Amino acid sequence: MIRLHRQGVYLVDGTKLVPEDEAERVEQLTGRPASREQAREGTIAYGILSRHNSSSDMDHLEIGFDAMASHDITYVGIIQTARASGMDHFPLPYVLTCCHNSLCAVGGTINDDDHFFGLSAAKKYGGIYVPPHIAVIHQYMRENFAGCGKMILGSDSHTRYGALGTMAVGEGGGELVKQLLGDTYDIAYPEVVAVYLTGTPQPFVGPQDVALAIIRAVYESGYVKNKVMEFVGPGVGSMTADYRNGVDVMTTETTCLSSVWRTDDEVRAFLDKHHRAQDYRRLDPADVAYYDGCVEVDLSAIRPMIALPFHPSNAYTIDELYENLEDILHETEIAADRVAEGRAKLTLLDKVDADGRLHAQQGVIAGCAGGTYTNIVEAAHALRGARIGNDEFYLSVYPSSQPVFVDLDRKGLLADLMDAGAIVRTAFCGPCFGAGDTPANNTLSVRHATRNFPNREGSKPGSGQMAGVALMDARSIAATALAGGRITSAEELDCWSDIPEYEFDDRSYRSRVFNGFGAADPAHALRYGPNIKDWPQLERLADDILLVVASKILDPVTTTDELIPSGETSSLRSNPLGLAEFTLSRRDPGYVERAKAVRSIEEARLAGKPEDELAGAFEAIRSIPGYADLDAGSVEVGSVVYARRPGDGSAREQAASCQRVLGGLANITSEYATKRYRSNCINWGMVPFQMKDEPDAFEVGDCVFVPGIRAALDGDLGHIDAYAISGGRVEKLDLYIADMTPEERAIVKAGCLINFNRSR
Repeated sequence: MIRLHRQGVYLVDGTKLVPEDEAERVEQLTGRPASREQAREGTIAYGILSRHNSSSDMDHLEIGFDAMASHDITYVGIIQTARASGMDHFPLPYVLTCCHNSLCAVGGTINDDDHFFGLSAAKKYGGIYVPPHIAVIHQYMRENFAGCGKMILGSDSHTRYGALGTMAVGEGGGELVKQLLGDTYDIAYPEVVAVYLTGTPQPFVGPQDVALAIIRAVYESGYVKNKVMEFVGPGVGSMTADYRNGVDVMTTETTCLSSVWRTDDEVRAFLDKHHRAQDYRRLDPADVAYYDGCVEVDLSAIRPMIALPFHPSNAYTIDELYENLEDILHETEIAADRVAEGRAKLTLLDKVDADGRLHAQQGVIAGCAGGTYTNIVEAAHALRGARIGNDEFYLSVYPSSQPVFVDLDRKGLLADLMDAGAIVRTAFCGPCFGAGDTPANNTLSVRHATRNFPNREGSKPGSGQMAGVALMDARSIAATALAGGRITSAEELDCWSDIPEYEFDDRSYRSRVFNGFGAADPAHALRYGPNIKDWPQLERLADDILLVVASKILDPVTTTDELIPSGETSSLRSNPLGLAEFTLSRRDPGYVERAKAVRSIEEARLAGKPEDELAGAFEAIRSIPGYADLDAGSVEVGSVVYARRPGDGSAREQAASCQRVLGGLANITSEYATKRYRSNCINWGMVPFQMKDEPDAFEVGDCVFVPGIRAALDGDLGHIDAYAISGGRVEKLDLYIADMTPEERAIVKAGCLINFNRSR
């Protein structure tokens, strides 16, 4: 089904794979010797990156994007940061969608206050504002901005439009701020991995099935981490553009940097249908292209999949699940116990009936992955004339945009769903992050959505609440609904692939979307609400720092959902200090008070009234050769979080900024799960330390002294002296920092991106 090549490959004429150690075959096929360096330039990704790179060095890219997008739990903070840094207009198309806090259901007026702020910012700075319930962010960008050879930056991790020939990147807000200030996105040239597709998906196999199969194959090994996935091969042509979009958006869960697909007449037709024929270009790799790896996928061999809690890579075919049901569910329950840490319980074995079928209590088809036209049509066809029943199981369907909603309605397909008992809702991302259709305690939800991370669906183990989410394709969810909630493969039905032609009508956009790009009105006032707060002032990094360990997390991976929860806390994303109260609340509830205590020590130092809580630590430091006369008043004090591999998942910058406003100065990690989380730490002035050894030398409450950190940031980052201070004992630590650009080093020394920009 899927094969990972252990070495680089050459792709010849778009159809022949040649392993790197058989490079002589390239000459046999083409009549000229293989040149790896020249063939690297033959990828689609190289062509797009080179056209967007403003540096003279393709090894060190300085990228300017064609457009940007944010939603209503990120755009306020981004605009506030850019405004504080001197921005006076949006220099590129910037789309502000209201698809996350759309319901305006939590926190009084504050959700719609953010929406009014967004509209006022679009008028003042020349932006594009998409009101609540009109479209989810990524569907709007597919319909209106993605095009062949473009690059788009978004403050949402699922910013992926590769199926339409666009290299799109999801990053934290700081990277969008840089674009708004005329700066560039600076990265080393990424490796490019071919995803070579052959065959044709079976009629009962949907895009989520293909995506989960790929994620399962590559995630654990990090095969495509921070790389570009380039989809090539004859199998691309077997899928519609809508289907490809559904596969592509899930590439985020592989931890890749971006994705891009070869384009063809199917993409041409999609863009033409959306009134953008001028955005089509044929994109294909060159006659000879070199890839740093290859994921070879036989689409015809893929079968309906299910990803059990608590990650999209925890995937099985539904057949595999039933072949080993008891063992697999037992392992999932053990994982649930680890997540809950005794505070709540998720059981699955008790949801297996006498016939050996696992029962779910909820189904959801939603968002940028599930709510596309084709997926909902397939679900409607499966449920036409049927009933989902009046027991516990219920089904919610969220079309991804008003144009999709309208066309489904005009074709009578929404009526088919509703007559069967499904609930049809408006465009909303809530189920993807715990702000809509939060399931009942100790239940299983099956979803065609993007993620099933621990507690992302909205449960709170600290309050005794826990649920689980399994990811499935809309087709198998419809089959499951038809079976009253019994997990059922779409392969058991024969009703697929009869898809009527989609008719795109953008009247709803023309009626409601505000498009002010190129028409900024500097005199227009920003509209604030009581929850919209400015970022607090942050100090520049001192020469010597003392880090107090406020949390030590030894989990294999720590997601951004655990660093700062989603769900109802999203209402506080415009209030830095208010949101910070929830930092690590679902993983380490004592963190906030510990971090605040450290912050109070630093505040006292800055006021010239140093407190004596750290007197013992400074006494130990003075025993280190060369530091006998260290002045405690000159040492900046801040908190630090140790986590083995933090930052998997969302691009939300608040996972870093919340630590920072609580006085955080650094993270120490074995590695960073994603580039975007590390970038967020840097843009908020936190030192992104790493260490190879296990963190046995310090525990929560202990200290780490790092002398000469500013000088270290100016020099070799590969070895940084540090000292763990525990109970008067001093132990040498060997920290390091992965490569940073000169600008990133300057941002950390300035204390944060805002300070850096102000200093310019």
